[in-house]
Amino acid sequence: MEAGAENSGALYEVLIIGGGVIGLSIARELSKRGIRRIAVADRGLTGGEASFAAAGMLLPHAETDRPDTFYRFCVESIGLYEAFAAELMDETGVDVELNREGTLYLAFDERAAAEIGRRFEWQSKSGIGGVERVSASEIMELEPAISPSVLEGLFFPNDWHVENRRLVSALRTYAELNGISVLENCPLDTITTGAGRVRGAFGPGVNLLADNIVLATGAWTSLITIGGSPFPIAVRPMKGQMICFRSEPGMLRKIAFGPNAYMVPRADGRILAGATVEDVGFSKDVTPEGIESLRSGTLTMAPAIGRSEIVESWAGLRPMAGDGFPVLGDIEGLSGLQVATAHFRNGILLAPLTAKLIAAAICEGTISEYMEAFGTRRFSAAAASGQS
Repeated sequence: MEAGAENSGALYEVLIIGGGVIGLSIARELSKRGIRRIAVADRGLTGGEASFAAAGMLLPHAETDRPDTFYRFCVESIGLYEAFAAELMDETGVDVELNREGTLYLAFDERAAAEIGRRFEWQSKSGIGGVERVSASEIMELEPAISPSVLEGLFFPNDWHVENRRLVSALRTYAELNGISVLENCPLDTITTGAGRVRGAFGPGVNLLADNIVLATGAWTSLITIGGSPFPIAVRPMKGQMICFRSEPGMLRKIAFGPNAYMVPRADGRILAGATVEDVGFSKDVTPEGIESLRSGTLTMAPAIGRSEIVESWAGLRPMAGDGFPVLGDIEGLSGLQVATAHFRNGILLAPLTAKLIAAAICEGTISEYMEAFGTRRFSAAAASGQS
């Protein structure tokens, strides 16, 4: 445990509030480091919110705007994924279906083609992810289901995807096999404190004591109070609607991005299409307009897929901080609390590295460069300088 942590006889050494992929990954990492009294508490079912709703994309290269600290954070985390997936298979028998076929960005008009040219130029000069510029004929060879109206594209061979719902299942199974307490339908919304450190957490009908607490509460983080005060950073929910087409295995092998939609294949033949980005509070309604937008975008990219039967639709709430980056680390002046939230569109990608960073902070007091860059203090510094 970190230097100076008290052995208070509390029920848990570490209480993780939030049972999505981030919280469950942190629990696994702590368990592997020898922490024994761990609990994961979720307001609903573990993995039932953003982790369930995601598409499981791992896109450090295709979605970067610049080779900055956040890009390095994403690249380092995807570098853990092959071992992460293999270890989970050995530990739990659950295959998380890590797909390493790569990702296509597609242009269907001259404006998009010009943007692809600009992007290829700066990304190739920056050495980002082995990006390749591909012609229409090369795209059709890589993915025959893509519309012949495609003009050109970019191929990112090192951007992958995982079956996020199987990932949740694997992490939950690990918890069950290794004595981690999983507390579902357990809404903890108040952190209790004393003498400058956390003491526990409570909510309707439940009160738990813990030496250390991790907030992995996603879109609900701003609803937490700490020692009677509101959580100091605004994290808001951003709705994303998704649809799923019935298809045949192998009809699409790679992620494909086009105008207004992307497609993600699953091993059983399902093809996911997503996703809207809507700032509408905690609503998870699926709307006819959202479904039609995603179908239309899919029809442009791959008409045969877009005409297929829609077998499922859903919406999830991505957690977003004001600057769009994760919020990691401690709260100044309070010991025993770590925050791991606001991963926005990259929670699945960043889960394995986030778990290692938070576990190292709890067990060894180690603060990485990423926790410095994406820590809570950046918001107070911005406020002090008059920035929004």
